[in-house]
Amino acid sequence: MYDFEVARPSTIAEAASALSAEGAQVLGGGHTLIPTLKNRLARPSVLVSVSRIDEMRGVRVENEKCLCVGGAATHAEVASSAEESFPALAWLAGNIGDPAVRNRGTVGGSLANNDPSACYPAAALAVGATIETNNREIAADDFFRGMFETELKEGEIITKVRFPIPDAGNYQKFEQPASRFALVGVFLAQFGSEVRIGVTGASESGVFRWADAEAALSADFSTEAANGLPAAPGAMINDLHGSGEYRAHLMKVLTARAVAAAS
Repeated sequence: MYDFEVARPSTIAEAASALSAEGAQVLGGGHTLIPTLKNRLARPSVLVSVSRIDEMRGVRVENEKCLCVGGAATHAEVASSAEESFPALAWLAGNIGDPAVRNRGTVGGSLANNDPSACYPAAALAVGATIETNNREIAADDFFRGMFETELKEGEIITKVRFPIPDAGNYQKFEQPASRFALVGVFLAQFGSEVRIGVTGASESGVFRWADAEAALSADFSTEAANGLPAAPGAMINDLHGSGEYRAHLMKVLTARAVAAAS
């Protein structure tokens, strides 16, 4: 580690001002940033903690159709607050890491980091979430650009995320036993007859929507249709945890389970 300053603003405006300093970086739960600092893979001069910004916390339902989650809301907050309004998202949040991770990790930090095996990006894509920053609103379909890459610009902070609540939804996650990251995760959301599917942990390009599966299940929402889905698109991650073929197989299996659970 090395010397750096820590700013603890109490408003979004103060945080944005602190981030204008050269070498400043946002600090949420720190589960990715702190190990990065320890390994000297990043050298920020100022860490801007958002943990004390009340306007970036909280989980509430808006107009009975949308779950509004503060960028600094923790996974534990989502798990406890969304259980009745959006049970699929609550289950996702309640099964991230361990209690220490869930009580410190934030929704905004997960989306901003865009780890290829993170859970929230799959949910955001599946429901067509809107990511709100201190400067603008970004549709989830435009937000994710590849592994660890997003549309966020320098100095932007995720202040709020709006998750439309689907008529039916389910998240299926095949975990890596040690990290509890998703080896493959499939989030399915149904709005009327339209089905949207976000997949994490599988593709070399990061989180993505599975268009072929969406079309097939929008026409026939059944486990039979899910079992007959075509091969997964693009290049799958191939590592010591599982081959690309294995991940592609898991995508179909988890999608079928999600359909059955959502039904």
